[in-house]
Amino acid sequence: MSLLPCVERETGANPSHSVIWLHGLGADGHDFAPIVPELVARDWPALRFVFPHAPVQSVTVNGGMPMRAWYDIVGFDLMSRQDEAGMRASIGAVEALIAREHERGVPSERIVLAGFSQGGAIALAAGLRHAQKLGGIVALSTYLPLGQALAAERSAANAAVPIFWGHGTMDPVVILQRGLDSRAALEALGYAVDWHTYPMPHSVCAEEVADLRDWLGARLRG
Repeated sequence: MSLLPCVERETGANPSHSVIWLHGLGADGHDFAPIVPELVARDWPALRFVFPHAPVQSVTVNGGMPMRAWYDIVGFDLMSRQDEAGMRASIGAVEALIAREHERGVPSERIVLAGFSQGGAIALAAGLRHAQKLGGIVALSTYLPLGQALAAERSAANAAVPIFWGHGTMDPVVILQRGLDSRAALEALGYAVDWHTYPMPHSVCAEEVADLRDWLGARLRG
């Protein structure tokens, strides 16, 4: 599989850890790149942030308009058909990015998968299925996709993977209940979710970034 184009930011020479961060629907890899200086603490080891661009494709819920998307969305309600083929293609794309980090000297246990909204869904789907232990998964304003298949497909190596989940209580796009239902589904399978809510819409806020900094710091210094 050819690698997706990416924006990269390194916080020091010879990074020993990597964060692969997936953007939301209609955005691109530049969307979260500005968060790096705000998020990173000075005493952390050198990190490589990888912000891939999703492929451009038609999105049904937006009238078929072409945009960067990790998969098609038919509707925002839970009853709508999921684009399983698109989701699995994006999982494969994330696996290829993880493999490149291995080639650059970063083992799986020092790689964190992160994502916002649609990107968070793929971070969860890919991370929980990844064959080797990861450093963590960051799920922001998102939900669990391919949930019915997870019990059969999940990786034992990541049964105890740390999961940070942040969600806005006023989110009109991925409503809070969908996040709560996803957390319950994960907990039913034995996953521990570090759950946080914030009085915000479908976005990221300063308090969330601060909480994520604390969470990442604990993983990086562990």
